[in-house]
Amino acid sequence: MSGFLEGRTGLVVGVANKRSIAWSCAQALHAQGMRLAFSFVNERLEKPVRRLAEELEGSVCFQCDVTKEQEIASLFQSVGEHFGGLDTFVHAVASAKREELAGNFFDTSKDGYMLAHEVSAYSLTAMARAALPWMEGRPGSIVTLTYIGSERVVKNYNIMGIAKAALEASVRYLAYDLGPRGIRVNAISAGPIRTVSAQGIEGFNEVLDQIAQTAPLRRNITADEVGDVCAFLASDMSRGITGETIFVDAGYNIMGV
Repeated sequence: MSGFLEGRTGLVVGVANKRSIAWSCAQALHAQGMRLAFSFVNERLEKPVRRLAEELEGSVCFQCDVTKEQEIASLFQSVGEHFGGLDTFVHAVASAKREELAGNFFDTSKDGYMLAHEVSAYSLTAMARAALPWMEGRPGSIVTLTYIGSERVVKNYNIMGIAKAALEASVRYLAYDLGPRGIRVNAISAGPIRTVSAQGIEGFNEVLDQIAQTAPLRRNITADEVGDVCAFLASDMSRGITGETIFVDAGYNIMGV
């Protein structure tokens, strides 16, 4: 039995290891029949990404540092030519200086502020621009990952909260611009998951405990739940949805005091 993404192609940017939310997204897309491409930022991450890609038959890998416009252009050129076009692009890349994910937000350095925005927010716009020639009229779906710290204060999330707010605003503006070209743009606001990057946030375990006690479902979410929503957003089942931030957080976002 074929999946509902059979015959479609996708690029996933941001896979680092098996605990990455991006990896769960990739698995969900592949399970529904999508052929995938992955990117790795440098030689250090090439081997682990290639090893993961080998687990999903037919996948290919290309290098891309999202802070370099030429490498972004080269990535989408390579992916587009390999697949003969592109249906889905998953943006799951973010970065901040570890020392700025603790303490006071007003102590954020200018360099740290700019780094977080360049990697975590601007890269979506830069990559959407590079993807456009390969996605236009297919129809296409762009999906990015965000977090509730974009709109509410989460202790120690600091500069990443500001960058994610910019990312979500970018989703709306890109959705407006790309909609007439047949491309949808959405974000998934995932609840906290024990990824390697999340462990860099001071007090992360306390956040997990609070959500398990407070969320309507009385638990934390799993990465595969995010992956399933990603597959939905890549499919025709979500063809009327664009410019949205969809929460996958066991309902935590609806809670007040």
